Amino acid sequence: MNTAEVCVLLPAMDEAETVGSVVTGFREVGFDEILVVDGGSDDGTQTRAREAGARVVEQRDRGKGQAIRQAVAEEIRRPIVLMADADGTYDPSDAARMLDPIQNGRAEHVIGDRFGDLEPGAMTRLNEVGNRLANGVFGVVHGERLGDILSGYRAFTRRSIRRYSLSADGFGIETELSVETVKHGTTVEVVPVTYRARPAGSETNLHPITDGARIFGTLYRLAKTSNPLFYFGSIGSVALLAGLVIALYVGAEWFLRTPPVPHEALTVVGAAAVILGVQLLVFGVLSDVIITANREQTRRMEQLVERLVEEGEGRDDPDAVSSKRKTAGSEE
Repeated sequence: MNTAEVCVLLPAMDEAETVGSVVTGFREVGFDEILVVDGGSDDGTQTRAREAGARVVEQRDRGKGQAIRQAVAEEIRRPIVLMADADGTYDPSDAARMLDPIQNGRAEHVIGDRFGDLEPGAMTRLNEVGNRLANGVFGVVHGERLGDILSGYRAFTRRSIRRYSLSADGFGIETELSVETVKHGTTVEVVPVTYRARPAGSETNLHPITDGARIFGTLYRLAKTSNPLFYFGSIGSVALLAGLVIALYVGAEWFLRTPPVPHEALTVVGAAAVILGVQLLVFGVLSDVIITANREQTRRMEQLVERLVEEGEGRDDPDAVSSKRKTAGSEE
């Protein structure tokens, strides 16, 4: 594990009880660059983080998503980011396992699967059911199984995350990160990690019902650009089914009753629902074709840009050019 190229990122908000031990834990396993982005805590979180040896910056706005965007855009200069929570639930000793796929070239994004070693009491029954349901929905909507899409323990290259369009402010950021990896074709590896119960005296910032609703809302909203066939097709299917049910009722009332009951208003509503449903299904198919072609074109453009950047860096570094020439000569 080469810690010299890694910045440990810890978004925090009122985590005075745990942030010091978390920073110390990462320092003990060899990390010298630990960045705590604080969302305006008033319980001494910033002081304890600094005392433990972290670099602390205060974010301009609230929310974990905003903290991550600010850190990546303005504060982090090292090529690899190891992100964890400041609440003591993740084990710093899992860092080597998290970084191995990136530092050995197998992946650009690594997700720590909390269900690999879920300690008793670490997650309530409601949270566990919600997490597993979110993973199942993600697999259906976005066509990939990523193990634990809501995990806050992640490692990723700074170059890869700068390609993403991130807008979520709260806990929906993990969902958005997972969707963006699929959208951009980022190589992802899932590794099992330990997930511990929060230490006594610390309180969670997660609200299962409201944050859960936001997470599922984010999953569905992001399907518009990652899987438009599902997004428009689901609405179209509901509209089409409703229209057909209304049509069956109107037909039964007309043909089976004596005298026939016309239901003119319902006839118009049913016809409109059927037409809308068919149009949305067709629109979903066309959008899916366009998105697929655009995604492939974008991927090629990104590869071209990366190649040009690497060539530019090579021209600026004579040693790199010499090394490439020696490698080419040995291959010949």
